[in-house]
Amino acid sequence: MTAPLTGYADKISVRVGEKIAFKISSVGPNPYNATLVKIVRGDPNPDGPPPKFEDLSEFFDGRFASRVQHAWPGSYGLVEGAATLKLPASLMIEATIWPTLPDDVPQTVLSRRDAESSAGFALVLTPEGMVLEVGGARVAVGKKLRTRTWYRVWASADPRTGTLRVGQQPLQRAHAIDDEGEAETVATLPLALDAARPVLIGAEQAKDRPAGRCFNGKIEAPSIAGLAAWDFVRRMDSMEIEDTGPNGLHGRLINLPTRAMKGSAWTGAERDWKKAPHHYAAIHFHDDDLHDCGWADDFDFTIPKDMRSGVYGIQLSCGAHRDIIPFFVRPQVGKPQAKVCYIAATFTYQVYSNFARPGYDAPFRQRIADWKASALHPVDHPDYGLSTYNVHRDGSGVAYSSRLRPLLTWRPNFLSYNDPRGSGLRHLPADTHLTGWLDRLGVAYDVITDHDLDEKGPALLASYKVVLTGTHPEYHTANTLDALQTYTETGGRLMYLGGNGFYWRVALSEKVPGAIELRRTEGGIRLWAAEPGEYYHSFDGNYGGLWRRSDRPPNLLCGIGFSSQGTFWGDAYRQAPAARDNTHAWVFEGVKDELFGGYGLSGGGAAGFELDRLDYRLGSPLNAVVLASSEGHERKNFVVVHEERLGFDTTITGETLEELIRADMTYIEKPAGGAVFSVGSITYCGSLPHNKFDNDVSRLTFNVLNRFGELGLKWPF
Repeated sequence: MTAPLTGYADKISVRVGEKIAFKISSVGPNPYNATLVKIVRGDPNPDGPPPKFEDLSEFFDGRFASRVQHAWPGSYGLVEGAATLKLPASLMIEATIWPTLPDDVPQTVLSRRDAESSAGFALVLTPEGMVLEVGGARVAVGKKLRTRTWYRVWASADPRTGTLRVGQQPLQRAHAIDDEGEAETVATLPLALDAARPVLIGAEQAKDRPAGRCFNGKIEAPSIAGLAAWDFVRRMDSMEIEDTGPNGLHGRLINLPTRAMKGSAWTGAERDWKKAPHHYAAIHFHDDDLHDCGWADDFDFTIPKDMRSGVYGIQLSCGAHRDIIPFFVRPQVGKPQAKVCYIAATFTYQVYSNFARPGYDAPFRQRIADWKASALHPVDHPDYGLSTYNVHRDGSGVAYSSRLRPLLTWRPNFLSYNDPRGSGLRHLPADTHLTGWLDRLGVAYDVITDHDLDEKGPALLASYKVVLTGTHPEYHTANTLDALQTYTETGGRLMYLGGNGFYWRVALSEKVPGAIELRRTEGGIRLWAAEPGEYYHSFDGNYGGLWRRSDRPPNLLCGIGFSSQGTFWGDAYRQAPAARDNTHAWVFEGVKDELFGGYGLSGGGAAGFELDRLDYRLGSPLNAVVLASSEGHERKNFVVVHEERLGFDTTITGETLEELIRADMTYIEKPAGGAVFSVGSITYCGSLPHNKFDNDVSRLTFNVLNRFGELGLKWPF
């Protein structure tokens, strides 16, 4: 279903003097308005401070003609060079396939076909087995294929006699299952076999969209005798496919099918595709994959010289419809505009983008309408692609996420949950609890993104007194972890103001712009698991999964690591004895109660949903000090994460499972004056706006920021 008004940008982060372009779809019929705003607060909850979008129309304000731009999901291989070649005297095609929805609608394995005239051929998987279609003629094996089973499939056509053949053979037979066979028919001549069209692998040309009848499952070694033979082992780290045949008919993959997938030759003897690439000769295609929508630019905007670093957006309006497309303005390396730097967790935003969460029911829709929250939801707009927290229609996990499409959850005012005790915000809108707090306290700050940090490294942080994370910096590359570790080890001060941070490893690739890859391997809280043998990223060849599985747990950086998860419900912290000693009492100056934080716009409390705790066994520094710990979670269905369940008890750690369910607020001193302050809770920043920002959580966070940043500010309340 096409959204009434939405779009995306060609970049997520720009600096002064750079151009950013926006691609918009509007059903119209009237023109739409596009205005620049600064995003300060993005929580529509009427019980909290109102949303704040500063009008910057003096920098950009435009009116543009409405036009509809479509998204077309479905992955396939496209060989455009084949359009100009004549077929051999007769046709012989072959492939090895692993279907995942063999009982579903017809799905094309290999085709070269004209959508208008139906001239050409298509080898198609159907509920009645493999089918060869040539022009208007058709022949079917008549035997259903098993799901998730390897088959050799083939077809031939003789234009002289009109003979059509199609066949299928399982590579491993199953007892009492008849799924092998070949069929033949003679079609009426002349046979409309040839078509001056590209070859498509995993789809065929369609009349109303780029491709149709997309395949679900793995395809390996497709070939057209005498014309082309594609070897998916080659160029594995890209979206290119290589032809080893006589014509060099190389192609490209559309919409990010999954590479580095185990193929028909896989034995389990080697699990790293780089060491045995011939075991990973398959590509997994899906009819709901999406990479780059390919929308045309509607307008662009050059960042003015006097625009400060910050979180910005293009606010769209057309009649009753509204949308905001966020982007970030970063400072130049070595030229900070403030002492404080906030890192936007754009890897995490992208990984979660368009997560179609359950619970989007009538009461939730009513709350969205009543609060005038962001009206577009992934459940209503599946054409804009999935999140890596969803599974594909065939049940396989979504391993890639792209930013080159409308990202409906990456919006201020977007509600993720119908939170009975708060607003139900996650990610960017939840992080505006922090940016709104900085704005209210009058703290100047720069903004950089995870993408910036991965590209520029520690030099991007070196000029700042203090660096802040948002609520959930979960996904990271080696480059971002290295940069943060270097920063804290060379005098920098880090405030980790979230929970479940620095947890999963992701990969980027210059060969696949705009995309991020994630393999959900052994362990970890997850909604799907990678298949055995498919644990290594295709983008960079590195082992995926938890950073803990690569011997780099979050504790090494910030002193604490993910320990437990529950419902979206927050509770309070209780001060530890260290909070009142002479060394650490400054953190709690002005904090009135030993028990604090039992309030807030995220689950009703500062400690909730996902919690991190200190564990020296996992690398927490020996000088790490626990200043406070949360309590009360046993009432709210909290569980210990999988990787912490070391048997039926926790005798290795000396703690019960219940004792592992807590957030530890931790302080660590580092070399050269560096330090780390960690809160260990996703819902923590949701407590900052409580009581118009005048509360104990706000005060102690201010105390740490003021000292870490050497700001010299006075508490304003």
